[in-house]
Amino acid sequence: MPDKGSKLAVIGAGAVGSACVYASMIKGVAREYALFDINESKVKAEALDIAQGSQFAPVSTVEGSSDMAVIKDADVVVITAGAKQKPGQSRLDLAGATINIMKDVIPKAVEQAPNAIFLLVSNPVDVVTYAGLKISGMTPDHFFGSGTVLDSSRLRYLIAQHCGVSAQTVHAYIAGEHGDSEIPLWSSAIIGAVPLLQWGETVDGRKLDESLREAIHHEVVNSAYSIIEGKGATNYAIGLSVAQIVTTILRDERRVLPVSTLLDDWMGISDVCMSVPTLVGRSGVGRRLVPVVTPDEYRGLRASADSIRHVASKFGM
Repeated sequence: MPDKGSKLAVIGAGAVGSACVYASMIKGVAREYALFDINESKVKAEALDIAQGSQFAPVSTVEGSSDMAVIKDADVVVITAGAKQKPGQSRLDLAGATINIMKDVIPKAVEQAPNAIFLLVSNPVDVVTYAGLKISGMTPDHFFGSGTVLDSSRLRYLIAQHCGVSAQTVHAYIAGEHGDSEIPLWSSAIIGAVPLLQWGETVDGRKLDESLREAIHHEVVNSAYSIIEGKGATNYAIGLSVAQIVTTILRDERRVLPVSTLLDDWMGISDVCMSVPTLVGRSGVGRRLVPVVTPDEYRGLRASADSIRHVASKFGM
């Protein structure tokens, strides 16, 4: 159970922010939930809608407000506010508008919750996390992005479907950018105790060869675009993934999650925020783990870092 006084604040009452609060409340992640948005009628309605279902979840309170003071003294602050991704638009195209929003939001949020751990969800999450870290003046262990936690879940789901196992049995990571240049770490993926590359036949008799793995990777990369085209936004799976990250923090579970953090000579990669397997707990992010990778995977990770830096450089970072 969460600590008696644990408080989760979410900035942005759109589809993603509301899903984060909803998923977290159902899981009993915190004792208090605070939802902030500049649209007062929207944020109050979202908070009330969630709060009125509190009978069916662990005991908690939910408050929504257009006053940033609502997040005061939060233990974790999740930022989902940002420009909305349009059909066919890449995450990196969103950078400029969202960074401008961060320049306004983050200083006010840090003032209200200076001791909180900040989790950035707004896309493009890697570039915005890097910008937000600089804007906040916080240390990298207390300010990081949701990264490829959702992408890795999508990858595990698809592998599970092909292999006829539960997704919980699959251990596989997407690393690099949360976006088009992300890299699946096939060489370290396992199902149970069996390396994925040694699994054998799938449920339809196919081999998990390079062509099938590439098809899975393509589906992971394009999942968000397909969902946005169909319903306008992704929200349920990201809400669940954020709830998992916050649970890991507040309960000090010390899970390994592929969050987006500032790297300092990680496999020779520095001064960029991108996702790598990282130890996460009550103190925020800790050790960035170094998996075994193939030369192709390593080159892909370097290229992904360069892609993120290229976009960041357009905004003076």
